[in-house]
Amino acid sequence: MTTTVKFDPWSAAFVAHPYDAYAELRAQGPATYFEATDQWLVPHYADVGALLRDRRLGRTYTHRFSHQEFGRPEPDPAHEPFHTLNDNGLLDLEAPDHTRIRRLVSKAFTPRMVEGLRPTVRRLAGELVDDLLAAGGGDLIAAVAEPLPVAVIAEMLGVPESDRHLLRPWSADITGMFELNPSEETARRAVTASTEFSDYLRALIRDRRTAPGTDLISALIQAQEGSDALSEQEMVSTCVLLLNAGHEATVNTTGNGWWALFRNPAELARLRADVDGLLPTAVEELMRWDTPLQMFERWVLEDIEIGGVTVPRGAEIALLFGSANRDPERFTDPDRLDLGRTDNPHITFGAGIHFCLGAPLARLELTESYGTLLRRAPDLRLVREPEWRPGYVIRGLEELLVEV
Repeated sequence: MTTTVKFDPWSAAFVAHPYDAYAELRAQGPATYFEATDQWLVPHYADVGALLRDRRLGRTYTHRFSHQEFGRPEPDPAHEPFHTLNDNGLLDLEAPDHTRIRRLVSKAFTPRMVEGLRPTVRRLAGELVDDLLAAGGGDLIAAVAEPLPVAVIAEMLGVPESDRHLLRPWSADITGMFELNPSEETARRAVTASTEFSDYLRALIRDRRTAPGTDLISALIQAQEGSDALSEQEMVSTCVLLLNAGHEATVNTTGNGWWALFRNPAELARLRADVDGLLPTAVEELMRWDTPLQMFERWVLEDIEIGGVTVPRGAEIALLFGSANRDPERFTDPDRLDLGRTDNPHITFGAGIHFCLGAPLARLELTESYGTLLRRAPDLRLVREPEWRPGYVIRGLEELLVEV
C-alpha cells in the first residue's frame, strides 16, 4: 500500500507530534510504501523487532552488491569525505568487519567499565547543575544536556578539554545527513565537518602513538597487533561514531524527557516525591514515550514478506521506532506517560547486531543527570513552550528554557 496518512517528516506540526500519524499507519497495515523517500514504512513493534534481527536486511549492501547490481546510483563524488567516514563506522558495517570492530570496542562498554565511570559522571552532572542553579535557570539543553555526555565520551577517548567545544557542531553537521532527503547545503556542511573531524582525530591518533595514555584511542592503538586490528580509517570512523552517538541521543533524550515531564505535571510530582524509587523505571519510560531516534533504516538484501506484504530486494525499509514504542499491541495504554511502568521492552536502543553499544553508558548518564536535577532543583519550572528542531529522524528540541 502507498501512504495516504498524515506522515509528513518535513512538517513542523508532524515533528512536534508524530504519534497520531503513527496510529494511522499501524491501522493501515504492516508495511506502507512512502513515495516521497522511496521507502517502506514499518510501524508495528513486533515487525520492527523482528526485522532488526533479520539478516536478510542490512545497514549497507556494498558488502554483497555493487551499486549497479543493487539498482542504486553511485554516491556523489563531492560527498566522498562523508561517505568514507560514515561507511567505515560500526553503524554502517556488516559482518565480518562489524563483528571484528565491535568485539574490540565493546571492551570499553562492559557494565563493569561503565559503572567505574559513575563517580565522574555524577561529579560532572553536579557541577553543571550547580552552574544552572547559580544562574537562576537558563537553557537546560545547553547548560546540562549537551555538555555532560560530550564531556564523558571525550574523556573516554582522551579529547583534551580545550577542544571539546568543537565536537557538537561537527556532530550536528554530520548527523544532518541522516535526515530524509537532505539538501545540498546539508551535504556540504556534512562534508566539511567530516573532513575537519577526521583531520582532528588523525592528529590525536598520531599523538597517542608517541605518548599513549589510559584512554580508548590509546587502547585501540595498542590492539593493532592482534587479529582485531583496526585500520586508521576504521579507528577515525569508530571514534566519530562514538562521539556522535554518545551525545546526540543522550542530549535529545534529556531534553525530550524533561519536556515530557513538564507536560505531565502529575507524573513529575510523583517522581519528585520518590526519586530513588522511581528513577530507574522513569528513565526507561521517558526513552520509550518520546524516543529521540524516530526511524532506523535498512536495505533489503533478499525479497522478504512483512505481514503478507512483499518487499523486494533493493528496497529500503524505514523502521519506525517512535511508532513501535507506542504500539498498543505491545504496551498497555501506550500514549500515557507512566513513570512506574515495569513491563517496558522499548526499542529505543535497537536490537540485533546493531543494538546500541553505549546503552549502559547512556542509562548511567541519564540517571545521574535526571537524579541530580530532581534532587538539587526540586522547583525547576518551564519558562515557555519549546520548539522542535527541523530534523525528524533524530528528533530533539531547539532549547528548553527553565528557571528555579
